[in-house]
Amino acid sequence: MAGTPRATGGLLVLAGMLLVALNLRAAVTSLGALLDEVRVGLALSGMMAGFVTTLPTIAFAGLGAATPWLVRRLSPARLLVLGMLALTIGQVLRAVTGSAVVFLLTSALALAGIAVANILLPMLVKQHFPHRTGLVTGAYTMALTVGTTVAAASAVPVAHAFGSWRAGLGVWAGLAAVAVLPWLPAALRARAAGRRAVAPRSGIRPARTRLGWAMAVYFGAQSLSGYAIMGWLAQLFRDSGFRPQDAGLLLAGVTALGVPIALLMPTLAGRLGSLRPLVFALTTASTLAYLGLAFAPRGGAVLWVVLLALGQGAFPLILTTIGLRARTADGTVALSAFAQSTGYVIAALGPLVVGILYEATGGWTAPIGFLLVALAVQTGAGMVIARPRYIEDER
Repeated sequence: MAGTPRATGGLLVLAGMLLVALNLRAAVTSLGALLDEVRVGLALSGMMAGFVTTLPTIAFAGLGAATPWLVRRLSPARLLVLGMLALTIGQVLRAVTGSAVVFLLTSALALAGIAVANILLPMLVKQHFPHRTGLVTGAYTMALTVGTTVAAASAVPVAHAFGSWRAGLGVWAGLAAVAVLPWLPAALRARAAGRRAVAPRSGIRPARTRLGWAMAVYFGAQSLSGYAIMGWLAQLFRDSGFRPQDAGLLLAGVTALGVPIALLMPTLAGRLGSLRPLVFALTTASTLAYLGLAFAPRGGAVLWVVLLALGQGAFPLILTTIGLRARTADGTVALSAFAQSTGYVIAALGPLVVGILYEATGGWTAPIGFLLVALAVQTGAGMVIARPRYIEDER
């Protein structure tokens, strides 16, 4: 019986992590599925629409870099409560405003909450489940993928059912509010002693290491393509002749197929001595998908969706690698913060450049060419992070 409280606490932490993970992309993919309606409803230009799709990466970069500083002052539980409250309030406010500027500001508020959680989850895995890193990372990555999928698939039907795109965006605030609940008891109990236990004081500086920069570039390049896909894939399929509902379902298909990949990838990464086979396999799948979207977007849509899903396995791979390349919770939060904040700066180019190229050329050949270049950079960085080593050894 002595172990029961610890087991119960571990289950509550895991449940809280999974609920948070469900929210980490819903605010982004629901907007991607309804981007055309939002553009018309708020009279957004193509450039402004590109900025809207870039906003997640900007928010994730800025707040991600600040998270280690926040962890030294607030417990993870308190940070997650504040983050999920920001996500709840931001999603409600952006769904009711008629101003493009207010829409951007409230979207930024919502995304700030996600940004903090992005950094904290790998640290919590290392701290609470050090011997089950692959399994727990796979579980929360799968939950993230499920949330992404459901939001992409249901945003348009919900909007049509209620007669407005606002409902398709605002409904996800309820899910964010639920994610606050598991963290409230720990947040109310948290004191300075708890904060000292998690504060990263090891002096690890990933920015001064080759491994840190390789992790950041790989994370950034895969996120660049991921957010470009979330923001623009539905529009590509619409332009190819698909109905809005079907385009949203195809976008959802990418993330739905990613659910088993998200669960399997951490286990594979943890068992392989070198990650090179995985890096090359993911690159091959993405390359074939991009070429297919460029030359036969309608005829082979389902195949390209499957290949895109395989290629997007780079996301659970890099999340797992953050834990594999650090020995301690301190090293994990330092590496997670640097790789994600710097990576999202790189990723910010994705939706923005795709939007600019799309508006300038009126087609998808140039945007897809840009994504292929990013994929080549991603593969190069992947070769560096593939070899087993630890960030603590590179100080």
